[in-house]
Amino acid sequence: MRYSEVVFSCRGGEDWHQDILIGDLGDLGFDTFEAREGGFAAYIASEQLDLSALESLLIHQPSGFEVDYEVNEILPQNWNSVWEQNFEPIVIADQCYVRATFHPAAPQYPYEIVIDPKMAFGTGHHQTTSLMMRQMLTETFDGKTVLDMGCGTGILAILAAKLGAEQILAIDNDPVCVDSVEENKIRNDAAHIITACGSAELIQGKRFDIVLANINRNILLEQIGQYAQSLRTDGVLYMSGFYEGHDLTMLKEAGESLGLAYVSHEALDSWVAARFLKR
Repeated sequence: MRYSEVVFSCRGGEDWHQDILIGDLGDLGFDTFEAREGGFAAYIASEQLDLSALESLLIHQPSGFEVDYEVNEILPQNWNSVWEQNFEPIVIADQCYVRATFHPAAPQYPYEIVIDPKMAFGTGHHQTTSLMMRQMLTETFDGKTVLDMGCGTGILAILAAKLGAEQILAIDNDPVCVDSVEENKIRNDAAHIITACGSAELIQGKRFDIVLANINRNILLEQIGQYAQSLRTDGVLYMSGFYEGHDLTMLKEAGESLGLAYVSHEALDSWVAARFLKR
């Protein structure tokens, strides 16, 4: 799958105008954002990029907030070079060390994850992935059955394995991501992770103790009913890929209507990871 990078240059307005714009871009299918001087870059699968919808969104920005954009096609053979040049190891909550294959090991940390993202997103650098990992490090996974929905590189599934999860299903609708997980799980001694290409229809009739879903608000709202059905009583749902405020309120209301009690959330740069409990 090819990805497009759209670089937005913002002038005027308030800081929160840009935050709202990013939220609206998430509704259009953009799933990864990166701060840039004078604006930000956003990434989307090229086949999902709707320039007419993007133009309509930008035309309706508040008075005084001006936004220009430039679209760059990311070629698969160049993407690996880009992340290899910029991907630095990170540490999550002083417990989990995430590195690429060409970085040295760091045995002083309890958990180490080695990731080769290829064209898949999910290295722990984005706020949502980092938040999900921080939340997971406070959870008990021993012997649990886990779903990683929208798994990307498989980083969350791999962490679940290292935390003791017994059965793990990692699902993504992009075959590149599924291939990436297959490679990364071997690198991390997590061969028991099962991968599948598709969406929420693949979990019908299955039951999980923990569901991890780091996607975006619209897809989460669309799929939360299936998550609720697939969670065992007292099962835990972790979700990220959305913002504080209206996004979180919508997901709280949706969860409550399905018997999912909101427990808590953590925020970073307005991004949120939230925890729900099935009653």
